[in-house]
Amino acid sequence: MTYRVGIIGGTGYTGSELSRILCRHPDVELTALTSRNNAGKSVVSVHTFLQGYTDLKFTAKIDETPDLDLVFVATPYGVAMNEVPALRERGIKCIDLSGDYRLKDPALYTKWYGKEHTDPEHLAEAVYGLPEFFRGKIRGADLVANPGCYATSAILACAPLLKSGLVYPDVIVDGKSGTSGAGMVPTPRLHHPTCGASVIPYSVGKHRHTPEIEMAVDMFAGTRPKVVFVPHLVPIVRGILSSCYFRLKDEADDETVAAVFRQVYGKEKFVHYVSEPSIRAVVGSNHAQVGSKVIGDRAVAFGVLDNLVKGAAGQAVQNMNLMLGLDEGAGLDYPGMGV
Repeated sequence: MTYRVGIIGGTGYTGSELSRILCRHPDVELTALTSRNNAGKSVVSVHTFLQGYTDLKFTAKIDETPDLDLVFVATPYGVAMNEVPALRERGIKCIDLSGDYRLKDPALYTKWYGKEHTDPEHLAEAVYGLPEFFRGKIRGADLVANPGCYATSAILACAPLLKSGLVYPDVIVDGKSGTSGAGMVPTPRLHHPTCGASVIPYSVGKHRHTPEIEMAVDMFAGTRPKVVFVPHLVPIVRGILSSCYFRLKDEADDETVAAVFRQVYGKEKFVHYVSEPSIRAVVGSNHAQVGSKVIGDRAVAFGVLDNLVKGAAGQAVQNMNLMLGLDEGAGLDYPGMGV
């Protein structure tokens, strides 16, 4: 069986990355991409890298395409909660990549996103889409909230240690991301002379992935951590490195901490424990790397991934595969670039 899928928001970095992955997926047909500004234009006139892989044209609205099995919503926050109710009414499964369905508390959403949540009914039923921890709930789900990119890298690094009981439930997360994480719209901060040879801290104390990290780790480890999250913009295009600093409860050595990660991720296809995690090892792929180091009474855990793949589009396809009963790695079975 071939499933028909569509993308709302087909021109942004996440939408284009979804298109790149899905046009070669063995079990789905990419049937629709929406774009208000490019409706009627051929997809390849905008995404020239898809030349020879699709003959689709952008449409203004997703409801112009019939018989869809699943839709990805790859829009800025605040849009998905207006789109999802109608899609679900049509029986279409949805994956939201925007953040509208990640935080389970509507009041928390309002606090961090500055908007009232208009779809609390579907917010309550949405499954948080981090497959390594929640694949049982994702299988067969109708609505999945795809995690944020920083949140994914931090949760993969933090959750095993917090669950193990080796560390206190407070963590400092030092995150560094490439410029593609900020989206396609240019800003003064993203102007090349500003960021091209610099490291810039931003949204300190107010980044929206902070409550997401706290919520998700609580869901998995049963411990709501106190998170201090400091994101930085670094002069690369793709990739995230999150360095997560903990206080150890008791003496532990490198091997003790490493064993915790190997136990959690030893059988995972896309998350690997390595001695020196590297962005270059995972860029262009759905793979993530984690690592750790003990320094006196402290432990440092690292989470590395491509923010556009495992941090967004690739993880969304991983979730889609689970939702549709497909092989979890379908369409994603390729390594990082390495260089």
